[in-house]
Amino acid sequence: MAPLTLKQRLGGLLKEWPSFEWRLRRRPLAIRNRRESLEFSLDGEGVRCCWRWTTDLHLCRLFPSLGRRLMGRMLGEWPLEFAPLPAWSGGGERLPLLSFIIGHRGKERLDHLLATLGSIAAQLDVSCECIVVEQSLRPELAELLPAWVRYCHTPIPSEEHPYCRSWAFNVGGRLARGELLILHDNDLLIPRDYAAQAWRRFREGYEVINLKRFIFYLTREATLGLLRSPGTIPVTAPLSVMQNAQGGGSLAVGRRSYLALGGFDESFVGWGGEDLEFWDRALTLPLWSWGSLPLVHLWHPPQAGKEDKSWANQVLLEQRLGLPSLERIRELAARKFGEPFP
Repeated sequence: MAPLTLKQRLGGLLKEWPSFEWRLRRRPLAIRNRRESLEFSLDGEGVRCCWRWTTDLHLCRLFPSLGRRLMGRMLGEWPLEFAPLPAWSGGGERLPLLSFIIGHRGKERLDHLLATLGSIAAQLDVSCECIVVEQSLRPELAELLPAWVRYCHTPIPSEEHPYCRSWAFNVGGRLARGELLILHDNDLLIPRDYAAQAWRRFREGYEVINLKRFIFYLTREATLGLLRSPGTIPVTAPLSVMQNAQGGGSLAVGRRSYLALGGFDESFVGWGGEDLEFWDRALTLPLWSWGSLPLVHLWHPPQAGKEDKSWANQVLLEQRLGLPSLERIRELAARKFGEPFP
């Protein structure tokens, strides 16, 4: 990322800062970059980004203190907490309403996963379950996860076999008992009302629910501090503040609709592309896409190939999006998907 210039800082100070200050005091938060536009939900609780891809808030990069203030404002409204054991774990034989599904491999980000599970355990007012699908040569996590987590191991043929996020979600979707799935990354913390808000929109008739307004990317130092002292969120200046994260990170989908769509496309292996392809098919369903909630992303080294435009998954994504969404739905729903073995 290129260093910031004095001209950029002066431009942000004069042209964007006053608008940021005004918008920071209003609800819902209509903060955006200059030349971007937002659409408000009819109930006034959320906003939709009227552009295609994700963007970072430019002003928060120019002036990190504004990112810290925005993060503090949002987490003050939507608190993020941790719990060792969920209140709904003692529900006996009662089926959960929601199923969180998380794919994972290896021990390198085990602490990230455990912190994420702690934020899921703190969810209020709705019964949930959490399924962790470990994709590895041999089981490594079975004895390391909390007892309330449902664990599934999907063996791979060799250590070189690339991680397949689509396959992990599909396996979890087949196992899930909840009516609503939340397809969730292993490094993303959620506020305590996240599940209840997703369930509320599902009950209103929406089959796909995207609640994300901003994703705050923590610095390495803030992440290490949080992992050393679980239970506290350091409200420091984030590395970046992402808008318009559509299918990525965390997304709620009705279980029946997920299966009818054909799940995620398992031809995507390695990093990326699968979420954008799935989102394009999900647009055929009743969709809530007015974001209002903050999510917090834990720092880790960037994925290999992320910036490579010739990377195989980018090429595959362009090919798949070249086909009509309904054609892809028919194709994928007719395939076997979510099988526990490759």
